[in-house]
Amino acid sequence: MSPVRIKDLWREQRIFDRRALFASAAMVLLLLALLGRLYLLQVRRHDYYSALSQENRVRTEPIPAARGLIMDRYGEVIASNQPTFQLELVPDEVPKLESSLERLAKLGLLQAEDIPDLLRTIRSRRSFDSVPIKLHLSEDQVARFAVHRYEFPGIDIKPRQARWYPDGPLAVDAIGYVGTINAQDLKHINAAAYAGTAVIGKTGVEAAYEKQLHGTNGYRQFLVDANGRPVQRPGVFAKDLETKAPVPGEDMILSLDLKVQRVAEQLLGGRPGAVVALDPWNGNIIALASSPSFDPNLFARGISEQQYRALMDDPQRPLFNRALRAQLPSGSTIKPALALGALTDGVVDPQLPVYSPWAYHLPGSRHLYHNAMHENCGSVDLAQAIIVSCDVYFYRLAHEMGIDRIGAWLPNLGFGRPTGIDIPGEQSGLSPSRAWKASHFRDPAQRVWFPGDTVILGIGQGYFLVTPLQLAHYTAILATRGLAFAPRLVTGLRDPRTGKIHWKRPRLDGDLTMISPASWKVVDDAMVGVTSNPRGTAYWQMRGSPYAIAGKTGTAQVVAENAKGAANEREYGKQKTLERLRDDAWFIAFAPAEAPRIAVAVLVEHAGWGDIAAAPIARKIMDAYLLGPNGKLLPHPGRARFSEPRDIPPRLAPGVAKPTPLQQQIAEASP
Repeated sequence: MSPVRIKDLWREQRIFDRRALFASAAMVLLLLALLGRLYLLQVRRHDYYSALSQENRVRTEPIPAARGLIMDRYGEVIASNQPTFQLELVPDEVPKLESSLERLAKLGLLQAEDIPDLLRTIRSRRSFDSVPIKLHLSEDQVARFAVHRYEFPGIDIKPRQARWYPDGPLAVDAIGYVGTINAQDLKHINAAAYAGTAVIGKTGVEAAYEKQLHGTNGYRQFLVDANGRPVQRPGVFAKDLETKAPVPGEDMILSLDLKVQRVAEQLLGGRPGAVVALDPWNGNIIALASSPSFDPNLFARGISEQQYRALMDDPQRPLFNRALRAQLPSGSTIKPALALGALTDGVVDPQLPVYSPWAYHLPGSRHLYHNAMHENCGSVDLAQAIIVSCDVYFYRLAHEMGIDRIGAWLPNLGFGRPTGIDIPGEQSGLSPSRAWKASHFRDPAQRVWFPGDTVILGIGQGYFLVTPLQLAHYTAILATRGLAFAPRLVTGLRDPRTGKIHWKRPRLDGDLTMISPASWKVVDDAMVGVTSNPRGTAYWQMRGSPYAIAGKTGTAQVVAENAKGAANEREYGKQKTLERLRDDAWFIAFAPAEAPRIAVAVLVEHAGWGDIAAAPIARKIMDAYLLGPNGKLLPHPGRARFSEPRDIPPRLAPGVAKPTPLQQQIAEASP
């Protein structure tokens, strides 16, 4: 009989107890872990997760700051803002970005050719930022989108302020313009500071003072539903929503006189050229014009690729700022500078007449350097040579001075380097020297400085290049007898909240104390003779002026074309040459000659003689600034030569019967 196995209850109980103990321990550990996690979430990291949950129902939208105004010296607004509607999208909320943009293009809200650039800009922004994709919507476009709004999640119309230039092209090369923020711009700015902002300053004052004009954005919070749409009635949650008002940008007060600016642009009449007029005693720019011009509102509203190509392909180059960037031979306007250098270095006796026939040739050379129109100047001294603009006299003078002396002297008068104007884009021109030529040519034979290079430099030809701004700056130095103030456009910054104006002081860059009063008098008298002596090259254009004018004409050959023999003086006179082969016309002047208040440089490209094409423009610009409606000289505080610069309080513009409060504030607050 086999044995019977009896159940071991005690052993089973011990197994059960061990399992129950293990399960209980596991449950306790899990409970402790749960409690710990709850403590971490609810206590230790409460603020963090509370913020995340808040962001699920509350969205923060930037409120772009109003861009600062830009005004002329009398408070007339040149750049302001106007309300508009623009189309914006939040990349995170747009399911099919590229497809959505293509459908917007089919609705006529975008240009198809602009989509690649838009995609690059959108992808360079933060994914949760609202990105403007169309800056200015017409009423028809607003209505068209509203009908199809449900088809475009993450895309909506926002009320904004757009940059507006009420006078269109007026002074655009001074104030500049704003354009759409692109991927390149985002590399240099704080993207968060430009959230909700569509434009940034590209050129001129708009670019140079972008930080001050931009202001500081604000923000507002609002509730959204599950689809990200704003909840119109937040109810009890309204008390939890925050709003911070933006701080508007500072207003810019410019030195420009818009009355004179309008005259300058009208006189250029769309011909390629430039005008720069400034106050010689502080560098304040009175007028800065480049022609032809363009409407900056095209860029502020979002220029299409087709419109931009049309501007770029225009042979007249309207986007090219000739006042700051055109580098051209100066022609005879350089002669007063050479005269001062020769007098200071004792190279010339100003009283000694020198016979100057129709042509000059270097000793041992057969090449002839002739006078304009092959005129025989006869025996002329230094002053007479400036008055009649005798080329042969200055060929000889330049040869006697030599390139080393000339190259060391010309930078004293601002040539070959930037003037230091307070907007970007200025070119430095070129004041050549032996070292420059040796380093800028590959052919060893061309690296040598030849005597003939010096000879033609005597009449502002050859390698010597200037900009209109440099010539105006140089003219101002002549007017002040050696004081060199850096040209500037912005004279004051106004806080729009308080109305307080911070005035900027002029910057004195140099004082040519090495030039004697006697040398200054010789050159000043000669320049006055240019406009008052019947033999002067600008006599007929300046006669009858109620104030004395010191000036100098200049006619610069277009060397690259004329060297081909395609044009000559007889053809110029008969106007039978192509316009692009004609000489560039220059004229510089300051007035009144005895107490200068304005210095002017005028360039008209391919217009022929400086006295015929440029001098009349300068005369009317000076009249606009100096004369009242009755044709008489306006009163002006006396000006003496001083070592510490000081400003003149601005007068009310002639013809303004009653100033606006802002104009009155500017007039009273100016130092």
